[in-house]
Amino acid sequence: MKTKVMVLSFLTGLVILFVGYEHSGAAPKADKPSSKIGVVSIQRIFQECKRNARYKEESAAERNKLSAELEKLSKEVEAEEAGLKTLKPGSKARMAQVKEVLIKRAHLQAEQEFYKRQIELKYQRWIEELYKDILRQTSVVAEQKGLDLVQVKDEIEFPALSVNDAMMAIRTHKLLYSGGCLDITDEVMTRLDADN
Repeated sequence: MKTKVMVLSFLTGLVILFVGYEHSGAAPKADKPSSKIGVVSIQRIFQECKRNARYKEESAAERNKLSAELEKLSKEVEAEEAGLKTLKPGSKARMAQVKEVLIKRAHLQAEQEFYKRQIELKYQRWIEELYKDILRQTSVVAEQKGLDLVQVKDEIEFPALSVNDAMMAIRTHKLLYSGGCLDITDEVMTRLDADN
């Protein structure tokens, strides 16, 4: 009877071991679907896409126009300041001219600050708009290629301008290796340039 119990226990243990092995993580890897991963260089798109080049040209033209307006105002202020020398110190005419010069100088400074903020705001909106379009076009290309995941693949540029810039680049650089991943940067850039 002891022998029967031992044999039965041995067989039960063997069955449990076999079932446990089948349901453990030792299952063949062929059963797991492999993910298809793509990469996109956002940095390269910003540097090379035609759409961004057009924006830079338009922006430069606008900055030149604003700069010419500011230069004109600046010359007017300088001319009025030079006119102060011809007026008698302490006279009503000189005081009126001083007031006029101060008002125009304050106006010039306000215009300079306004134009600076206007250009910064337009650039920020442009970056946001282009980035949203990059995301949209990336998802379209990824779906067409059957990709499950797309990551950013940007290169860190060294030497950095400062230690802080270097540390920021290292901290934000997430993809260290992308061998075997499909680079869809060119397709995304082509769609961006065609979309505009």
